Amino acid sequence: MQYDEIINCPKSGGDLCYKVEINNEITNYLSISCGFWTNSLMISGSDFYNEQVSTLPELYKDIAWTDPETNFIWIPNTINIEDKGMVFANGTHADDWNWAAVKAIPLEEGEEAKVEGQKYKMDMANMTLFKERDYMDALSHIGLLPE
Repeated sequence: MQYDEIINCPKSGGDLCYKVEINNEITNYLSISCGFWTNSLMISGSDFYNEQVSTLPELYKDIAWTDPETNFIWIPNTINIEDKGMVFANGTHADDWNWAAVKAIPLEEGEEAKVEGQKYKMDMANMTLFKERDYMDALSHIGLLPE
């Protein structure tokens, strides 16, 4: 049953929202245009939504967006790729946040890995901030999209 397509993002209006129908009941959405994701289970009060939101930072809850047509709740996506870097929402509240991009750098000789096999760490000292509408630039900064 699984199929995928690129649609216009309901949140931002951008043209790079990846839609994947898992089965008749579950469809996932990830917008590269705005950096938010949802699925057909992300509805206020649902067990799935409550489970997801219970682990989120307050900022993610504050900037979540409810699609008025579907009632799906969209939340910021966090990208964490060991040899590339991280992109995540960073800030204090809904009126003061940016996308943060952090490049992965090799562990230096003598540095202890926190996880077996770890070869990279996130260079938090050189975090770069991008405006809300510049999610794709943040992905490019860590090498996930071309410059």
